Amino acid sequence: MSNDVLVLENRGPVTWLILNRPMAMNALDSGIISLFEQYLPIIAADDCCSVLVITGSGRAFCAGMDLKQVVEANAVAAGEMDILDRLCENVLDPLRDFPKPVIAALNGITLAGGLEMAMCADLVVAAESARIGDAHANFGVYPGAGGAAILPRLVPLNIAKYLLLTGRTLSAEQMQHYGFVNEVVSSDSLQTETQKLAEHIAGNSPLAMRRMKSVANRASDGSRSASLQREQVAMRKHLRSWDFEEGIAAFTQKRKPRFRGY
Repeated sequence: MSNDVLVLENRGPVTWLILNRPMAMNALDSGIISLFEQYLPIIAADDCCSVLVITGSGRAFCAGMDLKQVVEANAVAAGEMDILDRLCENVLDPLRDFPKPVIAALNGITLAGGLEMAMCADLVVAAESARIGDAHANFGVYPGAGGAAILPRLVPLNIAKYLLLTGRTLSAEQMQHYGFVNEVVSSDSLQTETQKLAEHIAGNSPLAMRRMKSVANRASDGSRSASLQREQVAMRKHLRSWDFEEGIAAFTQKRKPRFRGY
């Protein structure tokens, strides 16, 4: 692993981004954010990458923002983006709507901005040793990237409030019970099992997955009928795609499909 604070590794069809400030529990600073800003557009446009995985080095996935830099953000000149703006607008928002599946592999402590980053992923795999919480209340800080706005959509409301108001953490198994974590694995097998899951997903149609993800992300917005209408529009478009015809042909010919993403 390099000395970069955010390490990019290509592992077949899967791209890994590894937060690499282990001595600071991978707290998000301007260096990490700058590399996210650089890497995310490249990964999105890379046809060799089918799935993005984000994880951390050391004993933490991410303990949130570097609070020293949060304090310094108040000194930014009017009209300039501070570090919080850049995190929300240039990192987390793009991750939520990333054109490829995103998996958060929680290797350890996941707090505050780290939890908000994990909430941007489509799937969450956690080591059995991981501890997950909000923690903003512990430092008199207010969440600004989904802690109060998005977390209640992902777990029961009373569990979201428990995490927000107490600042306590829950185990990976507890968060799986509440629906936030998809799979809990041993700490030693986290990367191996996540890579297996990512490679399985990578074998599916990129176009179908992109369209399903887009509709699913908006499923909680507006009425049920509007959501169904979006799905039907996407389905009609998909019927005219290469991937649809290839998928049907592969099924009838009993072979593995060769999807192209269009």
